[in-house]
Amino acid sequence: MNTISSQSKTFKTSITKEEIAELPIEEFNGQIEVVQTIEEAKKALGILKEQKLLGFDSETKPSFVKGKINNVCLIQLSTLSTCYLFRINMAEMLSDIISEIMENENIMKIGLSLKDDFSGINKLQNFSPNNFIDLQKYVKQFGIADNSLSKIYAIVFNKKISKSQRLTNWEAETLTDKQMKYAALDAWAALVIYQQLKNEVK
Repeated sequence: MNTISSQSKTFKTSITKEEIAELPIEEFNGQIEVVQTIEEAKKALGILKEQKLLGFDSETKPSFVKGKINNVCLIQLSTLSTCYLFRINMAEMLSDIISEIMENENIMKIGLSLKDDFSGINKLQNFSPNNFIDLQKYVKQFGIADNSLSKIYAIVFNKKISKSQRLTNWEAETLTDKQMKYAALDAWAALVIYQQLKNEVK
């Protein structure tokens, strides 16, 4: 297995599914706040606007019909301790509130494969994303060639992220505990990967 050294730590350039299968499962143990009303969104916004760094992700209900693509229905924004799940399919104005964070130049947002997220969100709300870092590009300087969040996380932290909830119904009236933890973990994981790698080059 090829490796590359980043001053104080050596990272694998890639990892196989078989290697990941042997790793312990990671879980999000922070607080999860489900946001689905304008009042809840404004309260969350007040907290999020005080942050300097956030993990970001989005979810879309899977479509099993050829040619049909559903709209983004969930946006996750995470601090180290709390992840906010904005159910933008539940209230029309939620995407307006979200754009205040997405366009805020003072808050750095960390995500993965951002082009896809931006494309989906722009179908609902035109916005100009500001101060985002895409992990797929960021990890290259550390010699990490893999592009998926689960593989990058496994390389950096030696733990695996379960993707069992990825193809579930994100437009359900009520999200299950497993869905909420999965969604929160993805946004939080992007944040902690960035912080860990950034610490390696200090």
